[in-house]
This record gives sequence, structure tokens and C-alpha cells, in this order.
Amino acid sequence: MKLNELTIKEAHEGLLKKKFTSVELTEACLVEIKKLNKKLNVFVTVTEYEAIEAAKAVDKKIAKGGKIGILEGIPAAIKDNILVRDIRCTAASRILENYVAPYDATVIEKLKSAGAIILGKTNLDEFAMGGSTENSYFGPTKNPHDPACVSGGSSGGSAAAVAANMCIWALGSDTGGSVREPASFCGVTGMKPTYGAVSRYGLMAMASSLDQIGPITKNAEDAEIIFEAIRGKDKMDSTTVEREIKKNNKILKIGLPKEYFAEGLDSKVEKKIREAVAKLEGVGIKIQEVSLPHTEYSLAVYYLIMPAEVSSNLARYDGVRYGYSTKKSKTLLENYLKSRAEGFGDEAKRRIMLGTYALSAGYYDAYYLQAQKMRTLIRQDFEKVFKEVDCLITPTAPTTAFKIGEKINDPLTMYLADIYTVSANVAGVPAISVPCGLANKMPVGLQIMASWFNEEKLFQAAKLI
Repeated sequence: MKLNELTIKEAHEGLLKKKFTSVELTEACLVEIKKLNKKLNVFVTVTEYEAIEAAKAVDKKIAKGGKIGILEGIPAAIKDNILVRDIRCTAASRILENYVAPYDATVIEKLKSAGAIILGKTNLDEFAMGGSTENSYFGPTKNPHDPACVSGGSSGGSAAAVAANMCIWALGSDTGGSVREPASFCGVTGMKPTYGAVSRYGLMAMASSLDQIGPITKNAEDAEIIFEAIRGKDKMDSTTVEREIKKNNKILKIGLPKEYFAEGLDSKVEKKIREAVAKLEGVGIKIQEVSLPHTEYSLAVYYLIMPAEVSSNLARYDGVRYGYSTKKSKTLLENYLKSRAEGFGDEAKRRIMLGTYALSAGYYDAYYLQAQKMRTLIRQDFEKVFKEVDCLITPTAPTTAFKIGEKINDPLTMYLADIYTVSANVAGVPAISVPCGLANKMPVGLQIMASWFNEEKLFQAAKLI
């Protein structure tokens, strides 16, 4: 096995036993980046010099007999909407093409203090808006399993980086499935923590009541390691809370929500999910059908709340304070309007307009307020069902990865790819996607959801599968 193909745990054990150095591990990943990046378009920025220097520091520590943590000296990739100080952070948008981050996001601070090596920043849908990483100013990221297919979105670069062994693990962000869907399409593990479990400080805001930062890894055990490293209360994010993780919670009963196994699900994808569920039954776990009756409204709720918050959050990109500014304006208002028109891509503009409309006078009560009321009902569905079962299992996406260009001109069809993932963000529950075989010669992802701050059960079920 090549060094860049190792898991976090394997790489850590190798460093401890001095089988290889952190520099050798980092260089193995950088070689793969140089070999594949032109073909797959995964990295927006590669920080080779900084990565090698950080790896050298870890090797010196090991040589002196110092103890190293589980992430120390292990190379990672970071989605390009999470700030890393003094490194360009573009959110894959023209409007931030040359923006350099002035500070570290809280998760980056934690990872740096844990000794993680940052290889660079990965491609995404512009401002994390999309399910295919085709809405990037830098062009689409291709799927390592088949470069004619999408890598999923919006964390397509991070998922492809892990799947192609260009890094040992990566960070993404998940607003409606943006970690889990690309993990499913690329055949890796992607986890969205409970809303409030991980700080959003230093993540470029898309929809503040839905966004969460999460790990993309080669297996569930590695996802748990990253989650443990980045979770916790942060004074810079008032939505975060400190919760003790409940250990030794045995999984006895898993629910299959009937609404997730209905029309629109690829029969080959369903077959793979059912096979995995049968294996769980085989080791003594009880499986029962459950219902989340308001699930059918999740997508509509999400596509009202999210654009409303997008229109508010993206108002800061005005061509004056930072980012792209047009050269063609005569007045301040003209500068605002032209900078935004030229700086934002089509999908960002579409969502800003939808959100502005939903929040406008005369429509607020009919759309945004109704969506928030329905959000409460969706959350109550989860509260009820988690009194009956420990976890829920569903498909991550209705299909395997589709061809590049296949859905880009049909936004509604593209939005439907989020149908199984958005409810976890709307309700705020933790969810993870794990690979469970191939269909149509492409990876299939199985999604597990647990109750709020019950990540322990999520990882237990994921490791079992």
C-alpha cells in the first residue's frame, strides 16, 4: 500500500513506529496531487512549501522522542470556503478570486494545534451552492471513479481528494447534504455533525441556520477522530454548545423511514441499501419500518429557508469592502450592482433572487414564515421517531453520480438530488454517509441519522456497516 492510501490511524501508527516520516507521507500526497489535479480539477490552491515545513517540524519532534497526537503530521485538504490564515480563500467565486484569509477558522486553529498538515484548498460549488461542483468559477471537479461524472457537491473537491488518495482526509461543509452527497458519489465517508456541535466561525456563511463543518474520510473510524478534534463550544460562535459524548450506547434498533424508499429511488441503489440492512439484521440488530410524515416537505422548506439566508449573507459582497470590484462604474450604486452582476455566477444569483423574493413585503408570511413553521413539524417527526429507534438508515442520494453537464441546465432536477439529505440540516440532527458497494459501476452511499448530539451512535452504526 502506498503512503497516500493510508487511513489516519494507519498513518499515525506508521509515524509512531518510524516506518516513514511525516515529510515522506506529505510528499506522497503532493505527488498524487501533481499527477491527478489537472485531470480531476480538485485543488484550487496547493500549499506545498507550508505543508513540507510543517511536516519537517513534526519529524523533528518525533526524532527528539516527543509524543505526537493522532492527527500530528497527517496531511489534509480543506474546502475553499473555510478560512486558513494567509492562504487564498475563494469560495470558488470570481467575487473572491484573490481574497486572502486574514485569520484561521476555529476548526483550523484546532487542527493546527493538533499538528495536522494542510496541503491546500479544494474546489466547490460557488459559495457551496450546488450538488455537483459544476457551479465553480474554476470549472467542475471530476469523479475519480469516472472523470465523465460529477464528484457531487458542494464539497466535491474534498470528497474527490480523499477518494483519489490526494490526501489522507479532508474537511467540507454541509448545508443540505454538501458533505454526504459527494462522499456518496465518490465512495468515501462524509459526516455532518449536530447543528451547534462544531464551530462555524471562519466558515464563509451560506445559510447560517443550516451550515455545519464536517469530515470526509476513508472510513468511519477516521471521521470520528476528526469530529473529536473539531467539536466543542466556541466563544466566537454563539450557536455552539459543549456536550459530553455518550459512550457505550449500544445500538439495538434501527428504523427505515418508508418515505425514503419511495418513487424516484434508483432500484440498484435501493438493492445495495437493503443488502447492508440485511447484514445488520444478521448480527442481531432489530430493523423496523418507521415514518417521518413531514419529510416530503423538507426539500420545499430547505429551498425557501436557504435562499432567504443566502440573500442576507451574500449582501456583504458589494465590491467595496473586499473581493472583486468592477472597473466600469460611475456611481457607488452602479459599482454595487455591476460588481455583484459580474462577480457572482448564475446559481448564486438565482438563490439571491429567490431569497430576496421570499423575504419581501407581502410574501414573507406566505413563504419564509410558513417554511419555518413546517421546519418545526419536521423536527418533531424526528423527536418522535428517536423515541422508538436508535438510528435511521436511508439512501444518501437517489442515484449514483450522474454525467457532467447532465443536470446543470435544469436546476429543479439538480435540487432533487438533495431529497434525502436536507431533512438532517432542517432538523439539525447528525448524519453520516458510508459507502455500501457499487451500482451502475459507481459508488453507493448509505446514510445514517441519529438524534441530536448522539454522534456516538452514528459512528457505532457506521463502523458496523
